[in-house]
Amino acid sequence: MATTSMAEPTRRDFLYIATATMGAVGAAATVWPLISQMNPDASVLALASSEVNLAPIEEGQIITIKWRGKPVFIFHRTKKTIDEARAVKSGDLPDPQPDEARVKKGHDQWLVLVGVCTHLGCVPLGHQGDYNGWFCPCHGSHYDSSGRIRKGPAPTNLEVPPYEFVSDTMIRIG
Repeated sequence: MATTSMAEPTRRDFLYIATATMGAVGAAATVWPLISQMNPDASVLALASSEVNLAPIEEGQIITIKWRGKPVFIFHRTKKTIDEARAVKSGDLPDPQPDEARVKKGHDQWLVLVGVCTHLGCVPLGHQGDYNGWFCPCHGSHYDSSGRIRKGPAPTNLEVPPYEFVSDTMIRIG
């Protein structure tokens, strides 16, 4: 005579469940520090964004700040500089990009660029070169006053980092 009845949990079942639970807790406690150590260091997080006060930068002046370990150029352009940059036809550029696409609308006088040559990573010099922009003395790349490559071995324009205007005189890069 066959009977189908639910077997009562035994002490052995309880020991299996308790052992598996303690094993899972122990594994989690062991793995947690290994995963946690992969998070970025606090010093890197501190450089994730930088705020810069633009008020002391005079017209025509280029300042260099450090962001994420790279130099960033902030150029307070004059009206004449902006007009010259906008007069260049995109077809004349190795990496065509209009000046308007490299600045924030309504803040055309402020140009923000990552100051690393796109050829081999050198730092170009400001207000130099054939186009009154930047010149990389290492390999001879010339950038205009909008940071666009005009002559030399660099393949692309100077990078525009992500940034936003917090106020009329303050930007946040990153």
